[in-house]
Amino acid sequence: MSKTIIGTVSSVARNKTITVRVVNRKTHPLYRKQFLSTKKFAAHDEKNEAEVGDRVAIVETRPLSASKHFRLDRIIERTSLKADALAVTQVEEPSRPSKVDTNKDQS
Repeated sequence: MSKTIIGTVSSVARNKTITVRVVNRKTHPLYRKQFLSTKKFAAHDEKNEAEVGDRVAIVETRPLSASKHFRLDRIIERTSLKADALAVTQVEEPSRPSKVDTNKDQS
């Protein structure tokens, strides 16, 4: 049986490849404090259908490259934000009046 992992797509920069971020909650063995650990997996996305922020399920498969050992199984939940909405927009400064030469000869 192949391993199934659920995570969030953090990058779609490469063609037919997505980076999936998986967050696990662990307990420290000595101090018993809980903390979050994050791991990233490269997964094969044949149709380039996943977007940044989507919640996906990936399945273990044969090695497809040096770093890809998973493939996209299904998209569980689509993100409500689009990638262009996530981009930081530049706020334009209000126009300033040009400098006026006050030392004019008024003859």
